[in-house]
Amino acid sequence: MTPGRPVMPSADKIRANLVEELRAGTEGGDGSEVRAYGATSASSGLVPLTVARREPGADDVEIDIEFCGLCHSDVHATRGEWGERPWPLVPGHEIVGRVRRVGSAVHGFAVGDRVGVGCMVDSCRECAHCRAGLEQYCERGMVGTYGARDPRHGGEVTQGGYSERIVVAAAYVLRIPAALDPAAAAPILCAGITTYSPLRRFGVGPGRRVGVVGLGGLGHLAVKLAAAMGAEVTVFTRTAAKAADAAQLGAHRVVVTTDAAQLEAAAGTLDVVLDTVAAPHDPNDYLSALRFDGTLVALSLPSGDMPPVRPGALIRRRLTYTGSLIGGIAETQEALDFCAEHGVAPQIEMVTADSLNEAYDRMVASDVKYRFVLDAASLRGPGAPSRREQ
Repeated sequence: MTPGRPVMPSADKIRANLVEELRAGTEGGDGSEVRAYGATSASSGLVPLTVARREPGADDVEIDIEFCGLCHSDVHATRGEWGERPWPLVPGHEIVGRVRRVGSAVHGFAVGDRVGVGCMVDSCRECAHCRAGLEQYCERGMVGTYGARDPRHGGEVTQGGYSERIVVAAAYVLRIPAALDPAAAAPILCAGITTYSPLRRFGVGPGRRVGVVGLGGLGHLAVKLAAAMGAEVTVFTRTAAKAADAAQLGAHRVVVTTDAAQLEAAAGTLDVVLDTVAAPHDPNDYLSALRFDGTLVALSLPSGDMPPVRPGALIRRRLTYTGSLIGGIAETQEALDFCAEHGVAPQIEMVTADSLNEAYDRMVASDVKYRFVLDAASLRGPGAPSRREQ
């Protein structure tokens, strides 16, 4: 666990507390209405709300949320930057909590277990991609954790993790290893798997040279993961001041992208480059950094148009320019287990519900090292004890 954080009570104590809470009917009874923070329009900011949660079915797990990571996509969605959304909208898809109830057909999860929910809560479960463990590429469309129509439950709009509780099909619930700090585990469910998946797909390991473009929420985890896999890591950043941070995270080299000489010196040196930058930029600079048969992987959705890729750069060295989207359920569990085994965790800053709007503004300004995480206990009001303290 992160130094200085309270030691969590044992799973047995958590189970006993939850069972007693259910018997007493406290904190919302059957859980149909829970406290949350969300947007009521693209201009409302995040405000206190209540949202309905369904009664758990036979295949469902009900989770008391402890922590939820803040993702830049939450900002885009709640501010209408990706188009209109069904309002109200409760964001949050990096969820960690304790099992409150399980359905009669659920196996492998018990009351009190610490679990996680990432970017999706369902998919068709039948197409070739779902059967191959690539639920994120479901041919009928995965069901996002928030802002998505859920066809298995009457088309209701999903609401995310800035809330007290959530009900999710057991097949889309993940186990949080005991070795991971629960708050720091939350961003692994989005930022972590988004960077882990292409590193695994393109065979990163000892002897491989990896570039990471941008040292933000995604980028800092990409550096940690690639270094833990044994790769030599180069960070590309506009800010020379980030060199010390990059080295501390495991990078072996920093290239300041505003320095043409440094970019030229990096040409033809890397096997795989992960591009984590969401602002418009020129991908050709990073194609130039690749060796023969190298791969540039786009991981973000830039907010504006990008310069076109020069076909000659691809053809002359048989390069690949590709993209990647989170990971399937099995691969996300693999990423969590890898992080636990290798001591990889994001650097986080805890926030309370009443400071979410400020945190969003700071994210936009890149004023965070490197991920915000919401303490869900703060949804109960100022002074409410964190789950860590109970």
